[in-house]
Amino acid sequence: MSLQGIIKNLQEVSGEDVLKKILDKRDISVYWGTATTGKPHIAYFLPIYKIRDFLENGCTVTVLLADIHAFLDNLKAPIEKIRHRSVYYKKIITAMLESIDVDISRIKFVEGSSFQKSNQYFSDILRILKATNVNDAKRAGAEVVKQVGNAKLSSLVYPAMQALDEEYLKVDAQFGGVDQRKIFMYAREFLPSLKYKKRIHLMNPMIPGLNADKMSSSDKSSKIDLLDSKEDVMSKIRSCKVDFSKPEDGLLALFRFIILPWCEIKEQPLEINNCLYNTEKFIENYSKFNEDEIKKIAGEYINKIIEPIRNTMFEDQTVIDNAYDN
Repeated sequence: MSLQGIIKNLQEVSGEDVLKKILDKRDISVYWGTATTGKPHIAYFLPIYKIRDFLENGCTVTVLLADIHAFLDNLKAPIEKIRHRSVYYKKIITAMLESIDVDISRIKFVEGSSFQKSNQYFSDILRILKATNVNDAKRAGAEVVKQVGNAKLSSLVYPAMQALDEEYLKVDAQFGGVDQRKIFMYAREFLPSLKYKKRIHLMNPMIPGLNADKMSSSDKSSKIDLLDSKEDVMSKIRSCKVDFSKPEDGLLALFRFIILPWCEIKEQPLEINNCLYNTEKFIENYSKFNEDEIKKIAGEYINKIIEPIRNTMFEDQTVIDNAYDN
């Protein structure tokens, strides 16, 4: 087990002092939750890579398929689709992990509905909501839950449930994107009011979209779907805007967060014009590349990365059709 291996490439760690103390005695348990809403896209590889790091450093990992959260998030997931989307998410996440040589037997998948309907959980929801005012709940979910002017009560319950999941999954740490930070801080503040301990929070950076601030399932122009055809991948990358002067450039992010880590895992160095690049060297030379050429290379690598996922998912078209209307 290695502290540096666990926190490598994270943007922020809350509770690092506690993490160090636990690691002096034993390995840690971590959970990553994902609401089963829109189709997972290429940016999902960022947490998948990190889960691989956790396992390599002795962590126990639980993947929470947050089906009830998906329904609560302004009804993003129709109730009749929730079960099917959990099946879809488990299959595609498994395919992603296996594509980077992760032993899937070391990961525990849990559906939120398997424990969030219990009497004890409901009792704790009432207790934590009693301690929470409306502004606390709105602020906690601002960057994660879809916000509308006249918010549904369901969106205000979302952060409270995510906080409680830490206790009910019996983990030391919750892992997620830095966009979850406000929910994580809510959990650190309010779990102790129920006599539950604060957890460690491990936060990944967020990947900008191809033409947007954030890669999002709800914005098709910003993302590359894991089931996109080879032609669609190339078309989306060709049409993305490139600004070599901006560190948040979407194409650069694809290389930095998706392509180069994959090359490292596969021990296949990124090669451009007979020159090999690691992440540092690529970023340093990014502005010198020809735009059309670098887009072509990006498309080729992304297709190589998602090809095994596409192949696995299309083995059973009914899993796709049941989860999403075409």
